Amino acid sequence: MVSVETTQPEGAGKAASGESEEGYERGLGSRQVQMIAIGGAIGVGLFMGAGANIAKAGPSIILMYALAGVVVFLIMRALGELLLYRPVSGSFAEYAREFIGPFFGFATGWTYWLLWVVTGMAELTASAIYIHFWFPVIPQWVSALVFLVVLFGVNLISVKIFGEVEFWFSMIKVTAIIGMIVIGLGVLTLGFSQVGDTASAANLYAHGGFFPNGIGSSLMTLQGVMFAYLAVELVGVTAGESENPEKTLPKAINTLPWRIIFFYVGSLLVILAVVKWTEFSEGESPFVKAFSEMGIPLAAGIVNFVVLTAALSSCNSGMYSTGRMLRDLSANKQAPKIFGRLNSRKSPAFGITASVLLMGIGVVLNYLVPEKAFGYVTSVATAAGIWTWMMILISHIRYRRALSAGALHRSSFPAPGGAVASGIALAFLLMVGVLIAVDPEARISLYVGAVWAVLLAGGWFRLRSRGDGAAAAAPVKQDEERAERADRSSVSG
Repeated sequence: MVSVETTQPEGAGKAASGESEEGYERGLGSRQVQMIAIGGAIGVGLFMGAGANIAKAGPSIILMYALAGVVVFLIMRALGELLLYRPVSGSFAEYAREFIGPFFGFATGWTYWLLWVVTGMAELTASAIYIHFWFPVIPQWVSALVFLVVLFGVNLISVKIFGEVEFWFSMIKVTAIIGMIVIGLGVLTLGFSQVGDTASAANLYAHGGFFPNGIGSSLMTLQGVMFAYLAVELVGVTAGESENPEKTLPKAINTLPWRIIFFYVGSLLVILAVVKWTEFSEGESPFVKAFSEMGIPLAAGIVNFVVLTAALSSCNSGMYSTGRMLRDLSANKQAPKIFGRLNSRKSPAFGITASVLLMGIGVVLNYLVPEKAFGYVTSVATAAGIWTWMMILISHIRYRRALSAGALHRSSFPAPGGAVASGIALAFLLMVGVLIAVDPEARISLYVGAVWAVLLAGGWFRLRSRGDGAAAAAPVKQDEERAERADRSSVSG
């Protein structure tokens, strides 16, 4: 049985040394936060999903990842400004609650929770596929179940263990991509391996051009490309458990552009130069495929191990973030009170457990429709991620408006371009939403989204009808917090 302790009431006193004001242990050091940020930018969307995107867009997929990467950087800078204005563990939901309204905080918290539950299902599916590479006799659902149980145990122990596991998962991914790029460049310049003279930069345009299936087909990959970037915002969730968020968070966010250029654009440039784009297909990792085509079977097995760690890393992060988001919702009386409790190791055990039980649906999907499971869950996760990013951008725009009016203190990490840049990123996300609606394969996310919206609306009206003031009190609490921060700002000024 898990031992628990109730969250301290708000204002009960200063947090103990080594704890955040929310009761969490500040157990994530600088190197761990940096690696979590790097790992968040390298996930199964690149290692697994890029295969289907290459098949649809050809070499132009490189441009799609670069374009999406610019938008993601704008989102992260907007989030960074908010984080240094007020670093809290339930960041996205808290900012939506403060700047847009209590319902949007409620909807964002629960939607981000859904995002990671569904992403966990995708990562479990991908992990099972990678195990199938070595052990084809093991059913996908068995592998998925084993990984689910093991990662559940890691998340219950402590945030330090989580951070250490994520550090090494990310280290493996980074090392592997660097090695793959070095080997690929060696093949291109020295000509060794089975691909021989067929490896050439000409592969980027010789087989139907840079846009072999047309610009429209390339744009249709954007929903899959955006899925690859889900988890970069996880840095925001770590704010309440980082040892020094004022220093580690800006550094983690500012290194995002070179990570995107190197790990996404760089790796795809090398892969598509070494092996022509027509060789790639859905359901197969392009990294494993590239090494197989080069005739380096041992390397293909190593890369398969790396992409397995990428999937497990993302699932591990999902369990971490869902527990924290449920606790934030509970603290605002927008989720059952039990989710607000921490166990003796300062971990939100009940929230993590509830999330893991629902991630188990991914195990069922792997049993019922193993060939479709990954596509289904990634489209739903992308829609949930786009909502979360939109709430970050709208919150940032409204923060800037309040800042201009002199109602709030200035963040120490202002976003370049301010509200204008956030508006551009918001328009891009709306375009991706339209593309999802047009794509018959991705449209399932809209059906799930409609059902989810109904559930959210029902939950919200139930909160308001309980008569305990949970939903109605939120705006008052926010007004008091704003006034207090404005007072502190005027005093310090």
